[in-house]
Amino acid sequence: MELDPAQARLLWELERRLMRPAVRASPDQVAKLLADEFIEFGSSCRVYSRQQIIELLQQEQQTAKKATVTDLSARRLAADVVLLTYRVVESQTIRSSIWKFADGEWRMVFHQGTKSESGQMLSAHFDVQ
Repeated sequence: MELDPAQARLLWELERRLMRPAVRASPDQVAKLLADEFIEFGSSCRVYSRQQIIELLQQEQQTAKKATVTDLSARRLAADVVLLTYRVVESQTIRSSIWKFADGEWRMVFHQGTKSESGQMLSAHFDVQ
């Protein structure tokens, strides 16, 4: 179940759209990108609902912040579900988002930001017995 490159580009564009100050300031635009059941595990260790995120984004300072995104990875988890992972250099966070295709459009159902002192993606090898 390989991810089509065009589909991966579309999902990365949607992910980046959520980083833009003008989009973050618009409850309608954010709501269109987040599924009703959306939850976020913040780097603060708090869990946020869709409505809480929409409200918090409204309160942000609307200045353009530099966001250098590296280590992009897109992995299909099911026919209609894709996991995106990446690193944001300036905030030294590793991030993951799960996007689900429903009713003809992609919407984010989960997001997590994790602080990383080195800002590096962590790799692990697991042996299954």
